[in-house]
Amino acid sequence: MQFKDIIGQWAIKQRLITSVNENRVSHAQLFLGPEGAGGLALAVAYAQYLSCEDKQANDSCGVCSSCRKYRKLMHPDLHFSYPFFAKHKDDTALTFIEQWRDAFTAHPYLSLDIWRGYLEAENKQANINIAECHQIIKKLSFKPFESAYKILILWLPEYLDKEGNALLKMIEEPQPNTLFILVAQNQDQILNTILSRTQLIKIPCLNYEDIKEELISRHHQTETAASQIAYLSNGNMTDALAMLQHDTKSYHELFVQWLRLCFGNKGLDILSFVDQMAKMGRENQKNFLRYGISFIRECTLLRAGAERIVKLPEQEMETAKKMSAVINNAQAQTIITELEKAHYHIERNANPKILFLDVSLQIIKTLSFKITPTGTHYIPN
Repeated sequence: MQFKDIIGQWAIKQRLITSVNENRVSHAQLFLGPEGAGGLALAVAYAQYLSCEDKQANDSCGVCSSCRKYRKLMHPDLHFSYPFFAKHKDDTALTFIEQWRDAFTAHPYLSLDIWRGYLEAENKQANINIAECHQIIKKLSFKPFESAYKILILWLPEYLDKEGNALLKMIEEPQPNTLFILVAQNQDQILNTILSRTQLIKIPCLNYEDIKEELISRHHQTETAASQIAYLSNGNMTDALAMLQHDTKSYHELFVQWLRLCFGNKGLDILSFVDQMAKMGRENQKNFLRYGISFIRECTLLRAGAERIVKLPEQEMETAKKMSAVINNAQAQTIITELEKAHYHIERNANPKILFLDVSLQIIKTLSFKITPTGTHYIPN
């Protein structure tokens, strides 16, 4: 993995490169960023740059012996630790290393849900057990074999639980030229004893333009499709790539139609709409709800006078401007809350007919008392 393979995050890349070139590499670093921002990919690219035998100004060379081994995730001085679903108490990350290599190679923007799909997880809970902590200590007690650094990339330290205290001495007083890179998503769930011993590097969500450009250039999406997916993904490349596997139809007209039916309290038409939604499939239902949440939020931004940060295509922008004039902030927040709850329940396999009918009734209730200055109900085209 090279820095050039990672979408956006230019400031973070430059910071990491500069730390190497100026010999300011901290022995324990925490890459903290939301899912889909590229924290794990950045950690691997950083490790590869540190170990590269012919470093370039802005990236590893990609062709030396070290880089070739990194490409296969098989360098003797590169180690991984990650949550897994143990079948036996003695299982460690090494038990699942082949699945890990396959998963990361196919999905550099790996999520726990994707990782679960590579394992026979059943109903087990993911964790990093005490056996894995002891294995980490053992692996890092030796000197580097080939590179200047022996590197451990620990993905999702949130799953360490109290067993992670076994690593404190190793993190605080590591062997010479040993580097810990922790890649986390939720700072509040990390042991404070570990958090206090690491240098924090915050990784922001990807921006809209970077995701859009990636979808057009590497995934051959039209500008319209790329714009919609980038908008729906909300800075999460994992979600953006998942959306490519499903119908990329426009949800705008469908969502506005739903609001108009609810505003008009058109019961029979709403029942037909609910039947239509039930046939869309779970992923499209989730994406539809996600679009609705984002669209209503953009309306609230327009009401607040923040048009310059609203990212909607021209036609959708015009509709949003009209919508923002007739739905107040309290109504918008109520609708968003209902859509978020629906998304949560769809993920957990709720019955879509019952769910969308219930949400429709809640939206009707929310909008039923909305009256324009002229005294008439109105939902824009």
